[in-house]
This record gives sequence, structure tokens and C-alpha cells, in this order.
Amino acid sequence: HVQLVESGGGSVQAGGSLRLSCAISGDVDTDSCMAWFRQVPGKEREGVAALDSDGSPMYADSVKGRFTISKDNAKNTLYLQMNSLKPQDSAMYYCAAVRDLTAPDGYKYWGQGTQVTVS
Repeated sequence: HVQLVESGGGSVQAGGSLRLSCAISGDVDTDSCMAWFRQVPGKEREGVAALDSDGSPMYADSVKGRFTISKDNAKNTLYLQMNSLKPQDSAMYYCAAVRDLTAPDGYKYWGQGTQVTVS
């Protein structure tokens, strides 16, 4: 049974920082693709950042230079460091793991989300 649990969300002023964590338990290979998505009510979920199977990071243009995705294999945890936050970054943030092109947004496993609000 695979479980992804996000934490670290909250309210912050524009220009501030937050670090999101995603604790992963269950049978997920350390070289699995993992990603962060976000969604605002009434809009489609969008990819924010991803780690390819070789560890290469990819970022949406809107967050390049401000967000950093990383993982700690020893702790089975995925991170998203968010700096210089803007009000338009406000959203529910979700972590995802294991690529599956038949699954929603191409990932098999999803967390429950953590809310980020930037004012």
C-alpha cells in the first residue's frame, strides 16, 4: 500500500518562503519519477516541478528560479522549496509519484494536498 502525505503548507506574505514535504511510504522505487502539482478551485491541476528517473529536475516556467524540487531517499521524502512567493502561487499543492500514462495527469500515486496561501 503506497501512501503520500504532504505537509508544510500555510499562509505567507508575498516574497516569503515555504518548504513543502511529501512523505512516501510503501513500494515506491527511489528512482521513480516524482512531481509536485497545484490546483486552484475552478482551474485545471498544473504541474509545478518534477524529478525524472535520473534525478533531473524540471520546472514550469512560472516557478523557474524560485522553486526547487529535491528528494531525500534515506527519508523517502520529496521536497519543494518555494522562495519569492507570489499571490498567484496560492493553491492546493499535491505530490505525485510513479509515472503511469493511463493515470490522472500521468502519475499513479497522489497525496491529499497541502494548502499554500500567499497574500
